Amino acid sequence: MGTTDSEQTAAGLIEDPKSFDPKGTLALILVYFCILVTMWVYIYFVEFLGNDLIVVG
Repeated sequence: MGTTDSEQTAAGLIEDPKSFDPKGTLALILVYFCILVTMWVYIYFVEFLGNDLIVVG
């Protein structure tokens, strides 16, 4: 007997776990890290550098 389409699809979705290469995850983490560093540089150099610290309260 032949295999059905659903059996072929299910068999096609099973991959070797060792072949997983998370390049997209690494790229997303690097983008978020760059955004975080950019925000830190802005806050440090633009907002705080050269200004006195102000304590409210």
